[in-house]
Amino acid sequence: MTRAGQMVLVVSFVAFSWLAMQVVHECGHVLAAVLTGGEVQKVVLHPLTLSRTEVTPNPHPLLVVWAGPLWGTVLPLGAWALAQWLRWPHAFLWRFFAGFCLVSNGVYLAGGALARGMDPGDLMRLGTPQAALVGVGLVGAGCGLWLWHRQGKHFGFGASGGQVDRGAVVASVLLLVGVTAGELICGGK
Repeated sequence: MTRAGQMVLVVSFVAFSWLAMQVVHECGHVLAAVLTGGEVQKVVLHPLTLSRTEVTPNPHPLLVVWAGPLWGTVLPLGAWALAQWLRWPHAFLWRFFAGFCLVSNGVYLAGGALARGMDPGDLMRLGTPQAALVGVGLVGAGCGLWLWHRQGKHFGFGASGGQVDRGAVVASVLLLVGVTAGELICGGK
């Protein structure tokens, strides 16, 4: 495919990765809440807003808050491992997504710890040291960058000269349409 295909692949997969990262992050909060006896009041997932999960009562808030970034990275790593094991020709998409989730959650933890906002602020109020959040965040972001290393060729960069696999473009667009539709249909519940 040409540069247009490259643009569609890059833009659609970055957009998919952003939305899907929020989904797996919130899944972590929900799973931990349910497993620890908490009651999920609301999960907000919408393409035009930042996601959030409201849990009341929440008998184990520290575990519930940590579960967001933890499962928000473990699930994508598992998807990439499965794609590799199945020898899916577009496993690089899942590698990128896993890296995206590691970078996003890592920056979120480290930056949020410094700004004392959102989940990182909650974690500090619940006793997690700021240095631990920054350290975990930097390690996570570093691992994500490592996963991205040398993946540009699949997205048409460098020697690829804008050439990308048509199947990867179709898969990326379908994934974006699917996650967007899912969030629009049931994301404010």
